[in-house]
Amino acid sequence: MSTAVQSHTVAVAGHDLHYLEAGDSGPPVVLLHGGIIDAAHLSWGAVIEPLAETHHVYALDMLGYGRSDIPDIEYTTDRHVELLGGFLDAVGLDHTTLAGISLGGGVALGFTLRDPDRVDRLVLVDSYGLGRELPNGLLTYVLAQVPVFNRVSIGLLKRSRSLARASLGSIVHDMDTVTEDVVDAFYDQLQRPGVATAFRSWRKHEVTRAGYRTVYTDRLGDVETPTLLLHGAEDELFPPKWSERAAVRLPNGECQVIDDVAHWLPREKPDLCVELMRDFFERDD
Repeated sequence: MSTAVQSHTVAVAGHDLHYLEAGDSGPPVVLLHGGIIDAAHLSWGAVIEPLAETHHVYALDMLGYGRSDIPDIEYTTDRHVELLGGFLDAVGLDHTTLAGISLGGGVALGFTLRDPDRVDRLVLVDSYGLGRELPNGLLTYVLAQVPVFNRVSIGLLKRSRSLARASLGSIVHDMDTVTEDVVDAFYDQLQRPGVATAFRSWRKHEVTRAGYRTVYTDRLGDVETPTLLLHGAEDELFPPKWSERAAVRLPNGECQVIDDVAHWLPREKPDLCVELMRDFFERDD
């Protein structure tokens, strides 16, 4: 079976969505990346080919990210959920396993709540949507409502590879785990016209004075789908307690908090990430 990664584009709701595909047999798995400056190849690049040895892998660039279109629209979690459904229709997946990190986790969970019969299993990595509290309180809200700060920050990172590399320290516990190839990919993504447009719009909508707008905790009891929650013990963006609490509320949930990992498990410990995901996928519940 071939595990070579192929690049494709598909039209969904009038927009071109880019995705990576690998593995020509096995059960389907759709991988969803995070927010800010992210894309399928950034968060999941070290995971796609190993997973493709046993599964048919699709790694989507969500609208506004990676090589997908960046239309001038309002970006919300609900919009990403809706477009995920359109993507599954476009590539012919009646049902699949979903795995999402950060924002992608919130999208995967939101879709599972909306259309549970289409999701066989669910993996949430440092997931959004499991708590309301903001990482820096009022400061997070102010930054979300005044996007010029993000534009200035992105402008600085675009001009300096060393600053771009250093910025990854906010999502990585041990920078020695980040290869220069990953830094190059991140720096290249920063150069894309319109980069972070989708994140700024999403953040302005999702961050309120009371905390994050989209929180699924009160609905977790409705999720019958077997769910694995993975969370870095050193994550400073979304606390591990979010996943631990969610696992208790999910009828078929389990959680593993992983030491010496922050917010980017598929890059910090890709081999462990693949092992945990594959064991969960192949389990006979």
